[in-house]
Amino acid sequence: MAVEDLSSAIVVNVREFDPNKDKESVEAVEKICEVGPSGKLSLFTDLHGDPICRVRNSPTFLMLVAEIGNEIVGMIRGCIKTVTCGKKVSRPTKNITEPNSNNVPVFTKLAYILGLRVSPNHRRMRIGLKLVQKMEQWFRENGAEYSYMATENDNVASVNLFTDKCGYSKFRTPSILVNPVFAHSVKTSSSKVTIIKLNPNDAELIYRNKFSTTEFFPRDIDSVLKNKLTLGTFLAVPKNGPGFRPNNWKWTGPVSFLLDPPSSWALISVWNCKDLFTLEVKGASRVRRLLAKTTRVIDKTFPWLRLPSIPNFFEPFGFHLMYGIGGEGPEVLKMVKALCGFAHNLAMENGCSAVATEVSSCDPLRFAIPHWKALSCEEDLWCIKRLGEDYSDGSVGDWTKSKPGFSIFVDPREF
Repeated sequence: MAVEDLSSAIVVNVREFDPNKDKESVEAVEKICEVGPSGKLSLFTDLHGDPICRVRNSPTFLMLVAEIGNEIVGMIRGCIKTVTCGKKVSRPTKNITEPNSNNVPVFTKLAYILGLRVSPNHRRMRIGLKLVQKMEQWFRENGAEYSYMATENDNVASVNLFTDKCGYSKFRTPSILVNPVFAHSVKTSSSKVTIIKLNPNDAELIYRNKFSTTEFFPRDIDSVLKNKLTLGTFLAVPKNGPGFRPNNWKWTGPVSFLLDPPSSWALISVWNCKDLFTLEVKGASRVRRLLAKTTRVIDKTFPWLRLPSIPNFFEPFGFHLMYGIGGEGPEVLKMVKALCGFAHNLAMENGCSAVATEVSSCDPLRFAIPHWKALSCEEDLWCIKRLGEDYSDGSVGDWTKSKPGFSIFVDPREF
């Protein structure tokens, strides 16, 4: 018996999201799409009534909805920014504000797709494909040279849509590392490590000098660091190291630090995802909930034992994101671990249940980042597509064919 292709007979209209009339319909589709399989754990996201919260902080962003008649059946978000896609050799410079090597960054205009949703009752109608194509059209109109997206490696439907139908190729496989926030504070090696909070201008200078050639480094790093969601940038150095006045331990500024850095140091910034959206694990059995609660009770009753405990992930919870993690020196892993402990304690003070970060799969610093394997994603998948044949800098060529570096810079605005 012949089956009629209903997708060709139904008119799907794709238009820009209207916050004044589309909020409730979009939230309804989001909830339907997040219903997990029966008997299994599922992670739900609460956007706090703001469907564009995850792109709102980007320089340029757009949200599209797909509708059949007056019913919204799908949506997609996208944003555009300028990032580092490679590096080239340049003449040596004495300017402290520029990278401290002969390599300078090569920038490109990069688009990012996230939050693609199609109602389960309207799938297999090419609605997802149409949403992606419309978003890519907007990317091109705004000068984007590349588009990329992130998904779980085992999300077959998503991977097939982008790689088979939309022309994307598998590009990078970073790791999302998640650590629970315990009821007790964790040690930060305070007797051996000094941690200083930098002001945004000082942090920007160090980031541009040390990390601007890192893949995906945002050219508007100043906007990220000065955003109200960035809780601070923190520098770890050995006690009695250079860059301080020996008597009062005051920070003497980034210029002296860059001219005469300590033998080892590390840097991280912390982004407050809790004020954007919250997460919730659903589908847990009563036994699993009871066991988790028991660990929290013991941890709170006997905090000096410093026993690991499982936070209440079964109610809406917030988390902090560590980004811009980097450093140098033989003891850099110790510095990074101390900063992660500091970030844990900051999250505990702010009522968060987890601390997360995303790093390159071959980043050596990942071994110093505490995380629980059960909560983490060892292999996230990033796929990329070249939107135009003309490229702004011939020294790099086609970025989609480049080999991965040791590290990537994860923009917290897109997490």
